[in-house]
Amino acid sequence: MNQTPYMNTTRTGSVEVVNAFMRGIYGWMSAGLALTAVLAYLVTTSPALLNLFFNVDPATGAAGISMFYILMIVAEFGIVMGLSWRISRMNPSTATALFLAYSALNGLTLAPILLVYTAHSVAVTFFVTAGMFGAMSIYGLLTKKDLTSMGSLLFMGLIGMLIAMVVNMFLQSAMMDFVISGVGVVLFLGLTAFDTQKLKTMGEVLPNDAAAIRRGSIMGALTLYLDFINLFLFLLRFLGNRE
Repeated sequence: MNQTPYMNTTRTGSVEVVNAFMRGIYGWMSAGLALTAVLAYLVTTSPALLNLFFNVDPATGAAGISMFYILMIVAEFGIVMGLSWRISRMNPSTATALFLAYSALNGLTLAPILLVYTAHSVAVTFFVTAGMFGAMSIYGLLTKKDLTSMGSLLFMGLIGMLIAMVVNMFLQSAMMDFVISGVGVVLFLGLTAFDTQKLKTMGEVLPNDAAAIRRGSIMGALTLYLDFINLFLFLLRFLGNRE
């Protein structure tokens, strides 16, 4: 796996630095998830906002994805790439604003997906995801086992799963979709533990510098946020009841 711009071979971070770093990660991740949930709820309950996401053919009544929706997806990708590549040179406030912007955009782009399922099943899946994510994150924080080798396997599994998803776009196999969903749940549970341990290790090498801690916290929050959202989406394919 790629090293972060903050990692080195010498442990310089005190217990206080590590604790502040991890609190920042979970705090900003929670803020991002809350913002995503609020925006997704507002869109799913507003026909006017939903009209921004779809183009309806007046002749057939068929709905297609709008250019606005595609632009939001591109913007999300751009923000993640920008944070990943330039976080070490960013002003902490800029990094924070970009992370919150990404969380807001993700709430908008998730809304049409959530509309497929009942509100009750979405809520149940969210709480199941929170429980599973929390358990694996605690494991990553407390385990003495080095999960580095597991990270390499998870990364290879993630690449294989993405290839399988592209193939199944053409095959449209229900069985293959079921298997992919199961693999996705296992992969992102594993990545949650791996990423948590990696972030804890990062905190142990951070200098006692407020700006560095803030930037690292934002990058860590984005990492765990993505693990949570992907785990939620794969679980939703199992637990969600369609409208």
